[in-house]
Amino acid sequence: MPQQKRTGFQEVRDEVMRRIEARVWEQGALLPAETDLAEEFGCARATVNRALRELADRGVIDRKRKSGTRVTLQPVKQAKLDIATARRLVEDRNAAYRYALVSRHLQPAPGWLSSQIGLSPGSEVLHLETMHYADGQPFHFEDRWINIAAVPESADADFGAVPPGEWLLAAVPFSNADVSFTATAADDALAQYLACPSGTALFQMERSTWFQDAPVTFARITFHPGYRMRSRY
Repeated sequence: MPQQKRTGFQEVRDEVMRRIEARVWEQGALLPAETDLAEEFGCARATVNRALRELADRGVIDRKRKSGTRVTLQPVKQAKLDIATARRLVEDRNAAYRYALVSRHLQPAPGWLSSQIGLSPGSEVLHLETMHYADGQPFHFEDRWINIAAVPESADADFGAVPPGEWLLAAVPFSNADVSFTATAADDALAQYLACPSGTALFQMERSTWFQDAPVTFARITFHPGYRMRSRY
């Protein structure tokens, strides 16, 4: 007897989205319970849950315990940011990538870092400063801190050969991240690293990651003058 094809979460997600767009469920409407949707689609409740989580992340629906799931009254269009390694960003521009380790120190976490990512005071961290180049020109300067307790093997890793961002992606997953963007003026150190006059306006990104609630790393990345980051909707 041929096995019946199982319904995947993507199919559930897409059908729920289709119904919302077709106004089967209008803005503010209460969706059926997960158990009812699971029975309708012939799948596990966990499959429905995952599909609805994705739609909630997109801002299409609101999920609240005890009060159920409703179509969002004022849907928010969310941008998707492609945050890639420096190597990929450079090579996507058809440029030659080069990396250099500037400094490396094991030390207790400074107070601001402990507050930033939730480290215990005095936790041991690895502080790395690195430079990334495109066709021999400065691309970005990276100031990174790694929580040794979360990634103990980082203490002995050869970051002279492998950029820390690439190494971390291969060594440990992350379950959630926080990213912020700002404009900053180049101080004397950044001006020297990025080959620009002091005071030049620069694009700066800060990224923190955690794995199962344990802080993994914090990185402050400052890009060359004129750098532009794109997002898609």
